[in-house]
Amino acid sequence: MEKTLRELAEYLQGTLENEDQKLIVTGVNGLVEAGPQDISFAVPPHVEHCHLSKAGVMVLAPEDPKLDRPVIRVKDPRAAFAALLELFRAREDVERVISPLAFVAASAKIGKNVAIQPFAVIEEDAEIGDDSVIYPHVYVGKHVKIGKACTFYPQVTIRENCVIGNSVVLQSGCVIGGDGFGYITDKKTGRHSSVLQAGNVVLEDEVEIGNNTCIDRATAGSTIVGAGTKIDNLVHLGHNDVLGKNCLVVAHVGISGSVTVGDNVTFAGQVGTVGHITIGDNCVFGGKTGITNNVPSNSFYAGFPARPHKEWLKQEANLRKIGDLLKKVKVLEETVAKLEK
Repeated sequence: MEKTLRELAEYLQGTLENEDQKLIVTGVNGLVEAGPQDISFAVPPHVEHCHLSKAGVMVLAPEDPKLDRPVIRVKDPRAAFAALLELFRAREDVERVISPLAFVAASAKIGKNVAIQPFAVIEEDAEIGDDSVIYPHVYVGKHVKIGKACTFYPQVTIRENCVIGNSVVLQSGCVIGGDGFGYITDKKTGRHSSVLQAGNVVLEDEVEIGNNTCIDRATAGSTIVGAGTKIDNLVHLGHNDVLGKNCLVVAHVGISGSVTVGDNVTFAGQVGTVGHITIGDNCVFGGKTGITNNVPSNSFYAGFPARPHKEWLKQEANLRKIGDLLKKVKVLEETVAKLEK
């Protein structure tokens, strides 16, 4: 694909500076990887180094510094870069047919313009909405309901009775609706007996789930992931969890059963929680935070156990002084010992 600077500025609804009419842009790339015919972008803290990039044209915010090359100014450079990726590296479309090598139960209901690729399995009474794409080796269980324009990549498993909204993306290997971790232990024998997990999982519209993430079905009722929530790879949500809308859940997060999370909550990598707690709206948790109690809305927590971020920073700073403090104590002990003699 080839685009002029004016075409790109119009596409991004931005303002063009230092126009070079001879420059033809053929690709989009990151700051380091970009070449003279690529377009790239920068946001803080990388803006101050963007002049070092070899990119032929940069996408920057209106307040960012001027450069000695073409620049397209937009309000949100990151969103513009995402749009450029769609323009230059558009996803390959899939032929909208049902492969004869797929198994589709006679009672399943398949919408219009749906692709079901080889070796996918669609069980009895499952429903798949219009414009959805089912890649090879996807399993859709009995009575599952899937909305419109969904994409399920290879090796996705959706267990019986789960409900999937519109425009949901499930990456390879994720399991939606596996049995929750429910057992009763006999105090005399120590034997663990499983408790029937009779509920389901509900993924609302525009949810995206990463590779090899597992979301357990509820013991009764539903495990729910709210509309617009994005979940990274290798995340585990326990049974009966309820996540609000537009949450971000980064890799290796583990949320125990029966946790209720508000809207717009961000869990950084390796955050863990105990079960049966409530987390309010608009919270942020730093990496490896251990959440052991209810958390009010608009909190920024870190550490284990979780505490306000500023408090955690002070504690971490004090911990780094312990080595010097111990040395001083040792010197004082030696001085006292000499004085006692």
